[in-house]
Amino acid sequence: MAMRQATDDVRPVTLAEVVAARERIANVVVRTPVVSLDLGPGAPDIRLKLENLQPINAFKLRGAANAVALLPQAERALGVWTISAGNAGQGVAYAARAAGVPCTVVVIETAPASKIERMRSLGARLVMAPFDACWAALEARSFPGIEGTFVHPFDDPDFIAGNATMGLEILEQVPDARAVIAAIGGGGLIAGVGSAVKASRPDVKVWGAEPETAAPGALSFECGEPQQFANWQASFVDGAGGKSMFPRMWQRIKDVVDGSIVVTLDQTKNAMRLMAEKNRVISEGAGALPVAAALTGKAGRGPIVAVVSGGNVDLKVFAQLIGIC
Repeated sequence: MAMRQATDDVRPVTLAEVVAARERIANVVVRTPVVSLDLGPGAPDIRLKLENLQPINAFKLRGAANAVALLPQAERALGVWTISAGNAGQGVAYAARAAGVPCTVVVIETAPASKIERMRSLGARLVMAPFDACWAALEARSFPGIEGTFVHPFDDPDFIAGNATMGLEILEQVPDARAVIAAIGGGGLIAGVGSAVKASRPDVKVWGAEPETAAPGALSFECGEPQQFANWQASFVDGAGGKSMFPRMWQRIKDVVDGSIVVTLDQTKNAMRLMAEKNRVISEGAGALPVAAALTGKAGRGPIVAVVSGGNVDLKVFAQLIGIC
């Protein structure tokens, strides 16, 4: 049985931790560009933070690199493992390979073939499991037959501090930003970005974005406490949208996030198409949610920074989703 990590009390991630994380991971991650999504007069001013240009084509490398680097040597020597639909698995596998330690990923069995192949090519041992088993294991922090040190893909202050480095970059790159939008899956991305943005610029709005098929975050903000999402459905948006908001993650995000904007799957496909047409950006579904949310007008006129969290999508599927084949 895998080592069960003790769960510390939830606490805010400090700006000092984020600054230290940025220095720690500087030789691993890319300071990704921000580009304008020019939609003409009358449209919101949307800027794209292109995390799909990280070495693993997703933001998760930030958190994974920081979390693995901060593991005590004795824990790292046992090897690391995580649970993922693909992007966190790539991040932890990449960081583990750099640290010279073995990595296992418990993979949600609906993960796209492109993400599975990338994790395998980074040297990870893969164990496939159903969504519900993976979701339960995220809470239990253990999985039958898996040995080593668990790196939680979102409920971990070191992972969140790594993710938060993106928030520092956004405020430097778009100093007049009025809003930042990031997808909500487990909540580690928005907890990090929100922590960094609100610590530096509390006037900037931080919005989540979720698909209508999986929106426990919006429901939690509506009710003021963490919620289950009863009508959850799997979709091409595999990198965001959970079955529930974990209570610990609700504690992390409720004070640094202003709410969550829910979009339809068609709006998400349209956002993928727009980015491809206007900026030649390939985004996975989760990465397009913030753009779709910005286009609703609910985040204001801008400047709005939409976090394109990843681009790990099978190209054939991408072409079908945006309607070119």
